[in-house]
Amino acid sequence: MGCSNEHAALATDVLLKADLRGIDSHGVARLIGYVRLWENKRINARPNITIVHETPTTATIDGDAGLGLVVAPFAMRLAIQKAEQYGSGWVSVRNSNHFGIAGYHTLMAVEKDMIGFAMTNASPLVAPTFSNERLLGTNPMCYAFPAGKYPPVIIDMATSAAANGKLEIAQRLGKQVPEGWIQDKEGDFTTDPHALKSGGSLLPLGSDRDHGSHKGFGLSATVDILSAVLSGANYGPWVPPFVAFLEPPADPVGLGIGHFVGAMRVDGFRPVDEFKSHLDNWISRFKSASTIDADQKVIIPGEPEMEAEADRKQNGIPLVDAVVKDLNWLAEKFGVNPLAP
Repeated sequence: MGCSNEHAALATDVLLKADLRGIDSHGVARLIGYVRLWENKRINARPNITIVHETPTTATIDGDAGLGLVVAPFAMRLAIQKAEQYGSGWVSVRNSNHFGIAGYHTLMAVEKDMIGFAMTNASPLVAPTFSNERLLGTNPMCYAFPAGKYPPVIIDMATSAAANGKLEIAQRLGKQVPEGWIQDKEGDFTTDPHALKSGGSLLPLGSDRDHGSHKGFGLSATVDILSAVLSGANYGPWVPPFVAFLEPPADPVGLGIGHFVGAMRVDGFRPVDEFKSHLDNWISRFKSASTIDADQKVIIPGEPEMEAEADRKQNGIPLVDAVVKDLNWLAEKFGVNPLAP
């Protein structure tokens, strides 16, 4: 695509980290989408990422329409630098694109014994509570905390009932999705993963008002405001779609997609070793909790992804046929070796 070697390697690392952690919806399956956006001149392969506003502990970055896989790590490195000097750093981003898994960016802070934060707004696919109009994205938020003998605690979640990537996986596999993920254009629950194509919408976390969808709506609104209203990116229904065959809104209110990242030094609050020891104790206690089913256990946030990474480093990353087909199409397009059948 014309990315620098540094940017290409970084973008690859972000995608492979998603696949290693079992988040197949955000790994190499996304590659064809980025290529198509680049072909439509919506991704700048050689961005000039700039700081447009700054204080000692905060900054706003313009990503120059670059890959979010590159822009977001730039922002997190800046947040970490500010945290190293002042205790915390907070960076908002405008004029970016899809940034992969939020956990990748928060783990950058964890590696420095910091608490990491990362969130992004996204294409409008989610209807707020009581609405059948798509006004918000799946708007993920992530918090990561360094532990001692245990892996870090990583809360990485969409603020919708399900991430759009899970719909894409269901579509590739020809499966229905659980009730409560999607509503059709009339506002009724549906299990059809293709319902968005016929006017349906994803639902906020909680699915409906009786089950707390107003809370999911509130979380999603928080991500949208911090990521975009604060930075000068597009927000709400003006966020440009990820798919290249849909044009961005003709009346944008900002620049590109927005992110918000942050880092806080643990030793700004208490000695790192003390914090890690007590977080280990917290993890141990929750892992030993009594359960409803003897065959089940309490799952610590981030634990399934850690287990997937250990397994896939040993046994490889499985790819569904549709993704292999896409990758081979890209290989032919760019003249590189295809995957073995």
